[in-house]
Amino acid sequence: MVTLREHLDGWAGASAGRQALAATVVAIATAAAELAEVVAQGPLAGELGAVLGESADGDGQKALDLRAHTLFLDHLDRAPVAALVSEEAPELVALRPGAPIAVALDPLDGSGNIDSNAPMGTVFSLLPSERADDPALAFTCPGDRQLGAGFVLYGPHTALVLTLGGGVQVFTLEPRDRVFRLTRPAIRVPEGRREYAINASNTRHWPLPVRAFVQECVAGVDGPRGVDYNTRWLGCVVAEAYRILLRGGIYLYPGDARRGYERGRLRLLYEASPLALLFEQAGGLATDGFVRILDLAPAGIHQRVPLVFGSRDKVERVVELHNAGVPQAGQRPLFAARGLFRS
Repeated sequence: MVTLREHLDGWAGASAGRQALAATVVAIATAAAELAEVVAQGPLAGELGAVLGESADGDGQKALDLRAHTLFLDHLDRAPVAALVSEEAPELVALRPGAPIAVALDPLDGSGNIDSNAPMGTVFSLLPSERADDPALAFTCPGDRQLGAGFVLYGPHTALVLTLGGGVQVFTLEPRDRVFRLTRPAIRVPEGRREYAINASNTRHWPLPVRAFVQECVAGVDGPRGVDYNTRWLGCVVAEAYRILLRGGIYLYPGDARRGYERGRLRLLYEASPLALLFEQAGGLATDGFVRILDLAPAGIHQRVPLVFGSRDKVERVVELHNAGVPQAGQRPLFAARGLFRS
């Protein structure tokens, strides 16, 4: 099987710009392979779930969060990367002035799963850095300016999912030699899958279009969709994305009525935008309910955004419900205040 490095060398050719991008991906993959070893050791590697400090999401910064951040920072500091934005750092980290690439990443998505031996991941965005005097500008452009994006899933096996603008490839880690090998050369998001992923404990807080869509699924064969659905929730957006890329379905994390969640929970720059690029490259869609995610430009490096991604047919239905108008979408007989959901 072709290795990640061989794949990237063939893709880059003699182009200096592509070579820089390839070197950055190799740095991320090297750090991810090292992190995969730590994850696989679990408690043998120490108290990885120990809370060491505060975090922006309120869950606390865990030992493995900090370890992951340090691993990626160390490897990216040797790559042609001008600056790094990480969920685990409050400000931009300057690396190599004048380098052509900027990286935004969540080093460890799903850290709440550490102690339960459930999936975790890393998600990253690759951006052009065009101003040596102001590397922060790289992180203010809309998502469709990304040079590439990807994520790493640490599960029963470790998978690297990557796009550099020519489709989506999946590489699987061979642990003995820390080499990623190409195992799925071109994946497309299937349509028609009867699965949706959402945290149903927040039902009472959801906007009405999201309630309407979920109730269509819950109603099953007796509802407007005419088929029974299954629900999934893994507590790790990377794991959800991997499943949906391969199997189809939809993921929803809307903004809701809870204080601090009006604009959702996920970060635009280093979670929503890279996932959106991956899904569009694989034939799917990603939206905040009204606007294509890749059309959005961050106003701040840790800006949150509602996120819906998955199979094109299902995401289009969610957008249709939002565009119908919030009151109208929520006041159909099945979903009205006196229906299955009470307001």
